[in-house]
This record gives sequence, C-alpha cells and structure tokens, in this order.
Amino acid sequence: MTRREGRRAAAGAAVGGAPGGRLRRTLAALVTVLAVLAATALPMVAPGRALAQSRPGESTLPAAEWTAIQGVVRAQLEALRAGDGARAFGYATPAIRARYSSAGAFLEMVRRGFAPLLTARYDEFLDGAVIGGNVIQPLRLIQPDNTVEVALYTMERQRDGQWRIVGCAVVPSTVKAA
Repeated sequence: MTRREGRRAAAGAAVGGAPGGRLRRTLAALVTVLAVLAATALPMVAPGRALAQSRPGESTLPAAEWTAIQGVVRAQLEALRAGDGARAFGYATPAIRARYSSAGAFLEMVRRGFAPLLTARYDEFLDGAVIGGNVIQPLRLIQPDNTVEVALYTMERQRDGQWRIVGCAVVPSTVKAA
C-alpha cells in the first residue's frame, strides 16, 4: 500500500459508518473546511462585495432560497453543457462578468479550468450552508470513471433579489461511486 492509499484508508476508517453515511459526512466535512477557506480568501478576491447576511448562530437560508440558488446553478450548468456561453455568462455576478472580456472568454475559461462540470455523468445537490456570511451550494459530480468531485458554488444575492454565482471551486473526493 502506498502512502497515499494508506492516508485514504485511514481517513475513510476515521469517518466510519455506512458507505452512504460516510460519503455524506466526508462531503460535509470537506464543504465546511473549504467554505471556511473560501470565507477567508473571498475578501481578498472581491473586497467590499455584499455577502449574505446571517444572524448569529444561523447557518442556513429558507428552503425557497436554496431552491432559487439551485435553479441558478442548474440553469448555468445546462447552458455550459449546451455550449451557450452567453446564457451561462448571465448567471455570473456583475463582478465576474466584468473580469472576462466576453461570454466566449468565460466559456473557454470554464472548459479549460472546470471540465469536471461539463463531463460529469451525474450530479446532485448537497445541503448548502451559510458560513461567515458566504452562501455555499455544493454539487456532487460523478465522472464517467466513477470518481467523485464536489463543486462548491459561492452565491450572492443581487440588489434585485436574484441569486448569481460569485465563483466555483471543484475539489476531488476520496470516495468512488459504485
């Protein structure tokens, strides 16, 4: 057994429980760690942007908000997979749209840097969270070779009440789909 396999086995054993429960707990822990990292990095990337407001001890939004957020992520994914850069670009925040010169440049960036979003044979939303004022919506991606990755979408409510995508990080999972 290699060192990497040993670490993976130890990590899997430490989580324990049934395979489905282990996957949920592993992904939940991963989302928490990455969301905290994102919360500390986002002010450097997008200083001064309005973050979702949460009360002390509150870590979620009403179900209707999560449904709206997932609708935006799903619509962008469908547009990306259809090659419709203009439609996909429209689901990004104004700051992200300003960062890229065109919808074509945005689509090319996604193709180069976020291929797992486009190649997944299956995807499924996981429970989102509000951490440090950042709204994080995770999406489980199962690739054709059964590797599992998680896309962590950071969302932002616009002044008109609509949710838009601030960014996305795709991270590998140690779990393999059946």
